[in-house]
Amino acid sequence: MTLDVVQMVLVTVLTASTPLILAAIGELMAERSGVLNLGVEGMMVLGAAAGFAVAVETGSTLLGALGGAGAGLALSALFGLLTIGLAANQVASGLALTILGLGLSGLVGVSYVGMKRDPAPALHLPVLSDLPGVGRLLFGQDAFVYAAVALVAGVSWFLWRTRAGLTLRAIGDDHTATHALGLPVRRVRVLSVLFGGACAGLAGAYLSLAYTPFWSPGMTAGRGWIALALVVFASWRPLRVAAGALLFGGTTVLQLHAQAASLGLPGQALSAVPYLATILALVLLSLGRRRGGSLAPAALGRDFTPSR
Repeated sequence: MTLDVVQMVLVTVLTASTPLILAAIGELMAERSGVLNLGVEGMMVLGAAAGFAVAVETGSTLLGALGGAGAGLALSALFGLLTIGLAANQVASGLALTILGLGLSGLVGVSYVGMKRDPAPALHLPVLSDLPGVGRLLFGQDAFVYAAVALVAGVSWFLWRTRAGLTLRAIGDDHTATHALGLPVRRVRVLSVLFGGACAGLAGAYLSLAYTPFWSPGMTAGRGWIALALVVFASWRPLRVAAGALLFGGTTVLQLHAQAASLGLPGQALSAVPYLATILALVLLSLGRRRGGSLAPAALGRDFTPSR
């Protein structure tokens, strides 16, 4: 296998992993603050529809990306109002958010089905982008990929190297004690949920503006649910989220190559391989932690109602 072939495979894995990294890193922040948002799929698909619509109408990929992030932000604001402001059940609200996002995406994107546009432009640096083996992989990606890398590094630094990150993690572990200490539990959780929504919307916009530059209903294909699983798989740590997303992206690419090789297996069975691999990884991870207890934030999914 030549260097160019290896580079092409790695580039494909990276692009397949990018929407998962973006969505999962946002959900990680929300869950670290103690809020479980199961509406990632709905925010992603609405972000894909809104991002594509804005990009087509304005001719700007940047505005399309901002439109997708804004759509996810709006849905997450509704979720925050219900769960943090009104103490509604987080699981039920998240599932309702997914259903709402799927419906709204069909409404927003109904006029754009079948349209195509040029994909988001890729970076090209003279000499560097043409290096054999790593040139295109490191210096030939679009802005979404570099944004995903920057988010992983930034969130990791924020959570483990700043006072604000320590506050967020403390609130996710014990909202009652942190509230008694005077920390702004609701404010931190709202901001975390909004950040997660913007990331999910941006992940959806990546799908319709760069990965497959067209809009199709349901084009997220369950990636929002995989992003939720990746947060658990990663033990709520940003760098492990990226590693898990690359693992899923790799299995996705492998099953596509397996289908192209005509191995005689049903296409539906091969398409299920990435999801089965994720489930298997989660089961093995759970068995490995059975003796050590859960690493999840202690207050995850629990409603918070201040006593004063």
